[in-house]
Amino acid sequence: MAEQRVDWVDTAKGICIIFVVMMHSVLGVEAAADRTGWMHAVVAFAAPFRMPDFFLISGLFLSNVIKRDWKLYLDRKVVHFAYFYILWMTIQFLVKVPVFTGELGARGAFEFYLLSFVQPFGTLWFIYMLPVFFVVTKLLHGRGVPWQLVVAVAAGLQIAPIHTGWLLVDEFASRFVYFYSGYVFAPQILRLAGWARERIGVSLALLLVWALVNGGLVHAGMSALPGIGLLLGVAGAGAIILTSALIVTWGQLRFLQHFGENSIVIYLAFFFPMALARVVLLKLGILDVGTTSLVVTIVAVVSPMVLFWLIRRTGIGWFLFRRPQWAYLGGTFGKPRQAQPAE
Repeated sequence: MAEQRVDWVDTAKGICIIFVVMMHSVLGVEAAADRTGWMHAVVAFAAPFRMPDFFLISGLFLSNVIKRDWKLYLDRKVVHFAYFYILWMTIQFLVKVPVFTGELGARGAFEFYLLSFVQPFGTLWFIYMLPVFFVVTKLLHGRGVPWQLVVAVAAGLQIAPIHTGWLLVDEFASRFVYFYSGYVFAPQILRLAGWARERIGVSLALLLVWALVNGGLVHAGMSALPGIGLLLGVAGAGAIILTSALIVTWGQLRFLQHFGENSIVIYLAFFFPMALARVVLLKLGILDVGTTSLVVTIVAVVSPMVLFWLIRRTGIGWFLFRRPQWAYLGGTFGKPRQAQPAE
């Protein structure tokens, strides 16, 4: 069946993917230039809510499919993301292999590639973590673990200073509470979006208060403190929900919805145009660091959409963004997909 979309959800995903690309673009430019620019403040402001909202939305429609049999569930929620992770991890590795070989030697580079199967590689860690969250949540659901207990433990993990150096462990502890909350509190979240559309003035006032508090705590260097980080993550996710609901109510900025519909395209493919634009602009040296960061961000967001448009026009290269039939578990290819914008 045709996949039905929820306009404000796609808009929220569009906002988040822009902030994700912006973070990598700005920090990359600043590291290469060895100085910060005016875009640094925008990245810092978005840090408390950028990934929490992305994970919350990823869990939002899980209740629609969590009762699927394990084979179909694993295909859609594990194999789906594993295919794209392995494919794009390999692409990124091949692009960077001269650097890795120069630093680590041929054997060291190959060992680094193998390590990337257990230690998420570069910018791709998000789609590495999603299957873990999907499987853990289904296991908890199947065993009837009370959601209140899961939320409490997940919140404790987020607050705890867990820094093992292994992304799988550290990011699970830091992010699972948002993903699981999206799953558990989906009805309330959907009602919040509807509430915002009916109370525009109140919503704008709440967003102003949130922006002042979030910005103030970021400026004071307190946004990542235990407990405060969790609260800002939840509040920021709520703010993005309100903002997205208002945007679609006004019928403006439709490109955000389009970006959200294709957020995985942008997420997978932004790294190369980002790196290329950064190198070219810094060599030209005609723009300040902040403006260079902004241009690199725009190029990194738009270029994957241009590539996707070319693939759709030519029919060549679909394997980059669509799983081929051989990459499905036996008997799952062609089964109808239940409407699920986050899938």
